[in-house]
Amino acid sequence: MENKREIFHVLTRRLGLLDKNCCAVGNFEISIVQSHILYEIDKHFEPSMQQIAEILAIDITTFSRQIQTLVKMDLVKKTPSTIDKRVSILSLTVQGKFVATNIDHSMNAYLDEVFSHLNEFERETVLRSLQLLNEAMSKSSVCCKPLY
Repeated sequence: MENKREIFHVLTRRLGLLDKNCCAVGNFEISIVQSHILYEIDKHFEPSMQQIAEILAIDITTFSRQIQTLVKMDLVKKTPSTIDKRVSILSLTVQGKFVATNIDHSMNAYLDEVFSHLNEFERETVLRSLQLLNEAMSKSSVCCKPLY
């Protein structure tokens, strides 16, 4: 079997994770980071900036710049919390929800097409293996930060 690093390098390239932009929806060119931000905001109820930044393991300064860009694109709305004015609550605008939904449909269609080349047993094996890998990574003391 190929070495682990090579497998992950190829997988990363095939998933387009090295591409500058992951998706074009209407007039919007969305980066991979922005796509992840839109996905997480959509997935959570009234998330704070800090909450989404932590979920994505992005430092708050970098995250804040990304949010500013998404606000300027009219995809995300940033509102002060009613409980603590220092906290900003994030939500998708109507346009943001449209973009997030389109990306979601595109990614699901892509994954469905990829998985169509596998039989049912292979699909279940791959998905279960990815779940196991995710669980193992979450237990790693160096999760999200490769050792150099």
